[in-house]
Amino acid sequence: MLVARLGTRSSVVASSPAKVNVFFAVGAFLKNGFHEVASCYQALSLREVVTVELEGKFSIDFAGPLADQCKVSVPTDATNLVYKAGLAIRKLNTNVLPQLVSFVIHKSVPIAGGMAGGSADGAAALVALDRLFSTDLGPQLPKIAAKLGSDVPFSLQGGTAIGIGRGEKLSRIETDAILHWVMTPSSVGLSTPDVYRKLDVMRTESGVDVSVLETPEVPAELVAALVSGDAMEVAKYMHNDLEIAALALRPELADTIDAGRKAGALKSMVSGSGPTIAHLAKNRIHAEQIANRLTGAGLPSIATYTSISGTRLEN
Repeated sequence: MLVARLGTRSSVVASSPAKVNVFFAVGAFLKNGFHEVASCYQALSLREVVTVELEGKFSIDFAGPLADQCKVSVPTDATNLVYKAGLAIRKLNTNVLPQLVSFVIHKSVPIAGGMAGGSADGAAALVALDRLFSTDLGPQLPKIAAKLGSDVPFSLQGGTAIGIGRGEKLSRIETDAILHWVMTPSSVGLSTPDVYRKLDVMRTESGVDVSVLETPEVPAELVAALVSGDAMEVAKYMHNDLEIAALALRPELADTIDAGRKAGALKSMVSGSGPTIAHLAKNRIHAEQIANRLTGAGLPSIATYTSISGTRLEN
């Protein structure tokens, strides 16, 4: 009966991109428990892959280079975003039965690294489940994604975009220019809520009222640089308000930023809430050189590049 309802598919594969925050400004702490932000996101070629299969019982398993790390640090119960994605779709269509689905997450994006790996998993699960259960929710998926997490809508959309509100309200920046990045992950993650709390404490201690900050904005000069693909100009406007808090919690990350500069990066800074450090390169060859220098210095790093692709089906 279930297979008939699903049509001919019993297994669907979808992938979703990691992201880098080229710019991230944090405004006031709002009554809804979130901060007002202005972010500039770019999707990266580094992708998460989620396979969903109707097996008669719920399970989450991991594959890929980070599988072993996932098994000790990523939940495999109903708190995982892939299962929450199923529950969110079920609210709109009771034919969706996430409790009968197995999820296999091919993990390539650093865990708790400020690159939206978990959000990418959630977005990929949304698209895969929509196809698996033939719910045809395409136009509604961005709204569903926003309920799952602040970064999930961008993981779904991809490309380059400005995010406001808590980051979920997106305005696409139309550009096909490719920028090259090097990402240096850390073996120990950072909790996003902890980083925000630390920023609030640091601001309060310096005399700032975190409830009445001005609405943050992404500089127009940065947008123009992204459209043109001028990496040197982009580097001038890269900024992350969360960096000072991440460095306060993990002072050793400053050494990785310094190592990136010494390796020749145009700009090195904390990506999102960290602890991954993003290094902007001039081009592909330059990115590979930076990655090799950092890896040779004991800081394993990944050369990647921007992508216009958001979440997509792979079968």
